[in-house]
Amino acid sequence: LTDTWGAARSGGRHHEGIDIFAARGTPIHSTTPGIVRKVGTDSLGGNVVSILGPGGVGHYYAHLQQFADIQPGDWVEVGTVLGYVGDSGNAKGTPPHVHYGIYTQSGAVNPYPLLAK
Repeated sequence: LTDTWGAARSGGRHHEGIDIFAARGTPIHSTTPGIVRKVGTDSLGGNVVSILGPGGVGHYYAHLQQFADIQPGDWVEVGTVLGYVGDSGNAKGTPPHVHYGIYTQSGAVNPYPLLAK
């Protein structure tokens, strides 16, 4: 696991999360209990899942190959499979990985310390 938080990205952006590289199709597990807010697509993340966790903290998983059998409004626990590692969105053609971001009311925070435990 490498801390890629804040790394420069195209268009003057900075990386608001970390990339976790794994074999294509590896299950992606929720890091938090919470309510599924989004199962869909966006231009940067491709196939994405968003979970609203305790304290209103958002957990964002992007570049999925495909989704697990979840829908907005579902409750998930830590470890629930959300989808599978891929390279969708602006990650097309890169090694398969999941982009994981955490968002509070103040903005993005580095998820690396949570996962490095």
